[in-house]
Amino acid sequence: MNKRKVILWSLTVAMGGFLFGFDTAVISGAEKSIQQYWQLNSFQHGLTISIALIGTIIGAMFGSIPSDAIGRKQTLFFVAIFYLVASSGTALSQNWYLFLFFRFLGGLGVGASSVTAPIYISEISPADSRGRLVALFQFNVVFGILISYFSNYLIGASTETSWRWMLGVQAFPSIAFLILIRLVPETPRWLILHKGDFETAKKTLQIINPTTYEKDFDSIMAGHEHDAEKHVKEPLFQKKYNFPIILAVLFAIFNQVSGINAIIYYAPRIFEMTGLGESSSLLSTAGIGLVNFIFTLLAIRFIDKVGRRNLMFIGSIGLILSLSLVSWAFFTEDFGGYTIIISLIIFMAFFAFSQGAVIWVFISEIFPNQVRAKGQTLGSVTHWIMAAGIAFIFPTLTEKLGGGTTFLFFALMMVLQLLFVWKMMPETKGQSLEQIETAMLLH
Repeated sequence: MNKRKVILWSLTVAMGGFLFGFDTAVISGAEKSIQQYWQLNSFQHGLTISIALIGTIIGAMFGSIPSDAIGRKQTLFFVAIFYLVASSGTALSQNWYLFLFFRFLGGLGVGASSVTAPIYISEISPADSRGRLVALFQFNVVFGILISYFSNYLIGASTETSWRWMLGVQAFPSIAFLILIRLVPETPRWLILHKGDFETAKKTLQIINPTTYEKDFDSIMAGHEHDAEKHVKEPLFQKKYNFPIILAVLFAIFNQVSGINAIIYYAPRIFEMTGLGESSSLLSTAGIGLVNFIFTLLAIRFIDKVGRRNLMFIGSIGLILSLSLVSWAFFTEDFGGYTIIISLIIFMAFFAFSQGAVIWVFISEIFPNQVRAKGQTLGSVTHWIMAAGIAFIFPTLTEKLGGGTTFLFFALMMVLQLLFVWKMMPETKGQSLEQIETAMLLH
């Protein structure tokens, strides 16, 4: 395998994940200032926070259309444009409705990248390193979250325009992504399946792995019988695809009912509920981002050795324990010993080591080549609908039910996730996409 080039292409495409993470988390440091700037009521404030997630749902829902029609690479190029326009627009907006529009536009970019980037990396990766390479997308997501947290802390909330700088700095990595994405090739599987460009596909496969490219090419061709048009029109919702559909939907639901997006979006507010000051809350949030980053790195190291399923076993148990501790701390009002901060750090470590690293790898693997983009769309849309719902209702839940009951609910959902991993989740490590396809169809 030409490791250097494959890693370079994967890292470039995974920059979409960096912008995804940055765009998702940067609002956490700005949300209170934005609420004060436009004097928003609780409904308007909830809409301001969740509007990007609404855009993300739509971007994910329709992300497979350009991904299949114009290619994975070209779709990511337009995603980069969306990120650039959205970051610049939100920073400069003088009108709340215009601000909502640009946040929505950024959400469209996040949704489309959550579909297209993992597909791209999975389709150019050899089987024995696919987990690590696709997990680079999640690595860059958490790296983006980490950088946004530290950026928010360094900018601070000292002036009326601080929130504009928090949101505007994303324009710089957006420009870099826009330039670099032009340097990667299109994936061989898209070239074969959707364009019928067998020669270019073979040349790219030869760059990826000069020793096995002919065997890889024959394997892909055998699965499609040179009939690309037939497979482009292949519907996702049919009986033979029931098992991967169920796996993707449940996996995406469990990812969000862990409470992860509520914590990412509202971490400073959660910490302020425990009595921490604004600056300390922003710094504690940056600490959570750092833990997320470190344990995602560890997960990338182990995902192809230990396997996706084992990481999920370990993570589920850790999430149950940490969320139960947070719930207990809120019920007992045990804030003096920093129980909640420590418990949320433990939560983030286990989430990053399991769900965070595995979700985009697993969903990108379990669908056959001919419906992979549609399957990835289904998983992403489910994920983002749940994320938007939880982000929207989290302030109301904590206000009406209290932090204890809210985090107890998240803990109980992780008990159900543990049962899902134990009873349903298959292992996919070390198998080619075509081998996984065969196993899924036989289930």
